Amino acid sequence: MNQKPMQLVLVADTFPPLRTSGAVQLRDLSREFARQGHQLTVLLPAPGQQTPWQLEQFDGVQVLRLRAPKTKDISYIRRTLAELLMPLAMLRNLKRSPLANCKWEGVLWYAPSIFHGPLVSAIKQSSNCKSYLIIRDIFPEWAVDMGLMGRGLPYRFFSAVARYQYSVANVIGVQTPGNKTYFEQWQQQPNRKLEVLQNWLDEPKQKKCSIQVDETTLKGRTIFVYAGNMGVAQGMDILLDLAEKLLANTGVGFLFVGRGSEAARLRLAAQTRQLHNIVFFDEIDPDEIPGLYAQCSVGIVALDYKHKSHNIPGKFLTYMQSGLPVLANINAGNDLAQIIRDERVGQVCESNSIDELLQLCSILLDSIQTDNKLPIRCKQLFEREFSVRRTVHQITAALI
Repeated sequence: MNQKPMQLVLVADTFPPLRTSGAVQLRDLSREFARQGHQLTVLLPAPGQQTPWQLEQFDGVQVLRLRAPKTKDISYIRRTLAELLMPLAMLRNLKRSPLANCKWEGVLWYAPSIFHGPLVSAIKQSSNCKSYLIIRDIFPEWAVDMGLMGRGLPYRFFSAVARYQYSVANVIGVQTPGNKTYFEQWQQQPNRKLEVLQNWLDEPKQKKCSIQVDETTLKGRTIFVYAGNMGVAQGMDILLDLAEKLLANTGVGFLFVGRGSEAARLRLAAQTRQLHNIVFFDEIDPDEIPGLYAQCSVGIVALDYKHKSHNIPGKFLTYMQSGLPVLANINAGNDLAQIIRDERVGQVCESNSIDELLQLCSILLDSIQTDNKLPIRCKQLFEREFSVRRTVHQITAALI
């Protein structure tokens, strides 16, 4: 059933030309809103922009970049202050822009960041509309799980900011059923709805891939590919251990593509350990990803075992979309493990044991040779659960 076109506004802090997974997700979501006939405006902070506002068109979507303080690549204290000021600066510059008097039928926003609450609240009140919070990152909880933060004053501060953001939402969409437990108290208030909003992905535009495996030392091997952020939250050291265990198997190679806080350290560690079965590349244009995966046999998912929240990384969707089964090393109890097992789209390790991961890797190598329906199951799962068409229908239905 077709829904009536709506005039909506999306608040975020990442969008093209950035290449982060969040930017790709919001690009895809925006394109689909436009395809379904909705009028979408995207509001973004623009650190360093000379003018208070800059209005652009992007694939049928209106993008308004609003001057705001710099929040990246600065000290934690300066970043926190800048994040606090960001929504206020954006609101001030929105009022200077041609869209100052716009009335929207719904406002949605994307977390991370946890700091958009004041801006969303102002828009919600001025437009007298409902709001939808898309949560992909439950902060500061995951930082505590990882040991990056205790439960002292910084935690209490960030928790208060997050709770204010939640209080502004009429609807919250979490990644998996397991994440609902974080919002049981929030849901007890009237006129609030909590639902699972799966991650999503659009069909990428086809673009020639700048990485050609046959031109590397991995030529002729069965390729396990990891494409995405290489940070603390991914816990990727065990993948180096796996590569070391498989050094003698000249039929297998590992391709790591991306950037992140751990990327340089991982490269150096692989070099020091003489892991010549791993090749690293910097991140590539998202539209090159299908061409990359066409040269690979297995996609790797990695999440640090210390996580307690549930997470379905965007890279898992890209693997499924391309028909690549996965080898996953993730935190115990993550909903993603059950999805992989129930749908029979790969092998998953929840113990963070290198011996178990090696055994599962061997099983998966056999499967890709003997199970010709494996790629089909991957693609079917993607279409059924993670298509961006489904996501837009779900969000707009909740905002009516």
